[in-house]
Amino acid sequence: MSQDTISLTVEPREVTGKAVKHLRRSGIVPGVIHDHGKESVNVQSDYNKIMKVYREAGRHHPVELTAGGKKYLAIIKKATFEPKKNQLSHVVFNAVDAKQKVEAAIPVRPKYDEDNESSPAERTGLIVLANLDEVLVEAVPSKLPDALYYDAEKLVEVGDHLTVADLIVPEGVEVKAEPEHAIATVYEPSAIAAANDDAGGDAAAEDAADVESEHESTAEEGTQADEIRPGGKEQKESKDEGRNPEKQ
Repeated sequence: MSQDTISLTVEPREVTGKAVKHLRRSGIVPGVIHDHGKESVNVQSDYNKIMKVYREAGRHHPVELTAGGKKYLAIIKKATFEPKKNQLSHVVFNAVDAKQKVEAAIPVRPKYDEDNESSPAERTGLIVLANLDEVLVEAVPSKLPDALYYDAEKLVEVGDHLTVADLIVPEGVEVKAEPEHAIATVYEPSAIAAANDDAGGDAAAEDAADVESEHESTAEEGTQADEIRPGGKEQKESKDEGRNPEKQ
């Protein structure tokens, strides 16, 4: 868990609606701060500065925001990207209370032995597919981890898989996903190739599981939400944040 402080000073934004496209053309990213049911605050920031913060904080690390002389502790709830150039085009910040638990999407990553950079299965030519890239957790802001890890050394043979229950979870952090949800599964390369052929080159983990099942393998089968508005109800958000840019 990282305790590094990430800070950003943003400017109040008067431009709204379709006119924000002129801001983007001049290298400015529009954003908004939602603050516990109070009136939202429209803000803007230099592209390079806010992109640097997004890369460091993701959607889980608290950011110390300064806007119009007022300070906020906030988490990036949503970052929208322009599809063609994949450039950051809008950011939604949720102000949080340092003493109250918040929900955040935390990346899921493998953990290897010190001398290894892959799992035992991968070292023997098998393929490990990730079934889950991130997981929703609840914790006070200072306890939010930068990532949750699983012991990839347990992935050895075809059919081996790990679930949310196998994640290494720090004290004070509650995982909101179902414990039995698969996070990584071992497959034969031939099963992945066959699944890709059947799916036209866009196979998913479940496709590979279906192919292995057909060949009597022992492997086990393993909308984008609206942004949070003051006083609104939080909804689950899709990983793909850039396909449906929100209204400014």
